[in-house]
Amino acid sequence: MMWQDIVFSVGQWIFIIALIPSLLSKEKPALSTSLMTGTVLAVFAFTYSTLSLWTASVSTVLSAGTWFVLAVQKYNSDRKKHSLLVDGSAEQETS
Repeated sequence: MMWQDIVFSVGQWIFIIALIPSLLSKEKPALSTSLMTGTVLAVFAFTYSTLSLWTASVSTVLSAGTWFVLAVQKYNSDRKKHSLLVDGSAEQETS
């Protein structure tokens, strides 16, 4: 294992730990931010694997997955808010 593999891996674990509050809170990063970050990290993971940096590759896949989870959470949150707005305006129209 090369030292670079360890450095990249530790960095990704720090990022994952830093994202835990976002995963657990109601407030989420923008959907486009989450999707773009997850995609770029997935490309980085592939790149690390081509360099045989396996630990960094796995930890980066997990980091990308964390961003994709945030994207799904944001999408679902936005959908729920939109649904409440539509239902609320429909109730006002019938009153």
